[in-house]
Amino acid sequence: MKITWYGHACFKVHETTSIVMDPHDGKSIGLPPPSIEADIVLMSHDHFDHNCKSVIKNKNCKLINRPGKYSAGNVEILGIETYHDDAMGSKRGKNIVFKFKYNDINFCHLGDLGHALTEKHAEQLGSVDVLFIPTGETYTLPVSECWDTINLLQPKIVIPMHYKLSTLNLPISPVDDFLRGVKEEEVVNIGAREREIRKEDLQGSRKIWVFSF
Repeated sequence: MKITWYGHACFKVHETTSIVMDPHDGKSIGLPPPSIEADIVLMSHDHFDHNCKSVIKNKNCKLINRPGKYSAGNVEILGIETYHDDAMGSKRGKNIVFKFKYNDINFCHLGDLGHALTEKHAEQLGSVDVLFIPTGETYTLPVSECWDTINLLQPKIVIPMHYKLSTLNLPISPVDDFLRGVKEEEVVNIGAREREIRKEDLQGSRKIWVFSF
């Protein structure tokens, strides 16, 4: 099974089934336009840099953009309602945190989460192995609350997303701000947009996988 990053908050987890999270059109945010095959598309909220279904090649894919429990083939999906800000959505609206189980690995994509999760959220989500977390701060969690959320959910692999890239035209912070103070041995620089993930990767201490774009 592989994880592929298309920049910003857009990832694909794929083997026999392909799950794409928060697709963007590229050109609107200064990134190359992606062209992606997907069986399932998860959209955390309806902002232009997260909701571009038109980049998905196969138009019969299953779109999930509401909270709830879903089953699609061999993938179990849970979406829980959260907010895009720290004022119960009054500034930027609602956000869906998606957890899905695929090949016995629990993935959680936080979308544009704007507040630290609570114990109640953690109970709803249950076990999280791989956490995709927005770290660019401006529209999402401040770094301190990123770490509060990571410590709450206790994933084995943390994947930063939604941070400044060289051509990205959004005013967000670079990933180095999130990584400041993190032990060198905890960070795995992937050096590519794609990485295979296996159950063995979930053993041992927590790692932060930083993909290259």
